Amino acid sequence: MERANDSTFSGFILLGFANQPQLETALFVVILIIYFLSCLGNGSIILLSTLDPHLHTPMYFFLSNLSFMDLCLTTCTVPQTLANFKGEDKTITYGGCVTQLFIALGLGGVECVLLSVMAYDRYVAVCRPLHYMLIVRPQLCLQLVVTAWLTGFGNSVIQTALTMTLPLCGKNQVDHFFCEVPVMLKLACTNTSVNEAELFAVSVFFLVVPLSLILVSYGHITRAVLKMKSAQGRQKAFGTCGSHLTVVIIFFGTLISMYLQPPSSYSQDVNKSIALFYTLVTPLLNPLIYTLRNKEVKGALRRQMRRILGLRQS
Repeated sequence: MERANDSTFSGFILLGFANQPQLETALFVVILIIYFLSCLGNGSIILLSTLDPHLHTPMYFFLSNLSFMDLCLTTCTVPQTLANFKGEDKTITYGGCVTQLFIALGLGGVECVLLSVMAYDRYVAVCRPLHYMLIVRPQLCLQLVVTAWLTGFGNSVIQTALTMTLPLCGKNQVDHFFCEVPVMLKLACTNTSVNEAELFAVSVFFLVVPLSLILVSYGHITRAVLKMKSAQGRQKAFGTCGSHLTVVIIFFGTLISMYLQPPSSYSQDVNKSIALFYTLVTPLLNPLIYTLRNKEVKGALRRQMRRILGLRQS
């Protein structure tokens, strides 16, 4: 590890949008607002799913895990980005970069697996409603969530080790706003073809396979919905499925466009814009699309508000 043994190596410089300084103030405000709303929305889902007994179901168990993961993902990247926008010091230590890469990569893998698990949950609920409680048991829910977290972070350990042990030959300027595998591969001063091939294979496993399972699940759901006799029921089901698929397409589409092409062909400006989508926009959309539009969540929110007001009055 040449750079780690170099006593002059003080860390990486996150360039972010340094080539467009006129954007930094506007981006600071926009990102701060989105971060606040994302924390508020995802935090609300976690609290409601924990406090309200009516939401102690498999679906909300998966959703609370998704919200917790989104909170961790945004908190892993956004504070550093905001600090770089407003401060003169845009450096991040080697250990900080390794930690950021490990957490962001692990959480990304967890979300890929978790979204496919949630699609399976919806498939069973719509296509096999009479057997739902027999199939989606609490033990199975816990096993699926644990598998998602272990798979995501198990892969992250390997990817982080392979990426951060590449020689940099003194290069320390990261043309991004956080440490990410494709960007770090471009920084290496050695042949990275093996790393790129390995990253491509892993990306297929975490992106193409879960996306295929999700599309198959929603294909079965669509077929079941079309058999409904109620036009209102069909419209409601299609509206829900459509909004869910929108989030899935945004999340997987951005990641596929970044990870399933060789790093040498990246446009850094496009790369940064894509990264903003899956680290900021998707965590904001998830609570809006999956839960806050849901009558059960709205009912739980009203019950908790009445409970709080009742405690204050007493």
